[in-house]
Amino acid sequence: MFGVPFQYTLSHVLRARLEYLQTHYQIREQDFLNFDALRQASQCVGRVIRSKTDYGLMIFADSRYNRHDKRSKLPKWILQFLGEEYLNLSTDMAIQHVRQFLRIMGQPIDQKALQSVLLTVEEANLMNPAVPTISEVAGEGGAMITESSG
Repeated sequence: MFGVPFQYTLSHVLRARLEYLQTHYQIREQDFLNFDALRQASQCVGRVIRSKTDYGLMIFADSRYNRHDKRSKLPKWILQFLGEEYLNLSTDMAIQHVRQFLRIMGQPIDQKALQSVLLTVEEANLMNPAVPTISEVAGEGGAMITESSG
């Protein structure tokens, strides 16, 4: 991620939104703009990881992410990987970390270890029981609604 994705602040729609937030909720303009920019950055880097078996690199290439006031607004799933040893790196140090990460992650997947993490179809079904469907059945004197379990 190069830069912090702040919105275009001269937009009439954004100006109206900021005024509304200030008037009704006492949310300062800069607080909202920071929150919104970091939300967008989180969504952007979150596209790297889409399942339990995915891996990828999220690089925040802007010194503003080193500031606590910015970094603390990132979600926990990102913060857990942003230890002090990964902040304010030189390009050479960042490349060393990238090489080590890719070397480790590029190894074949241990299927037994993977099975201990992933749910079976039966376990997933137990966690999400089928939602009853509603159907109409003609009965004496009109329609009757019944539930079926699928």
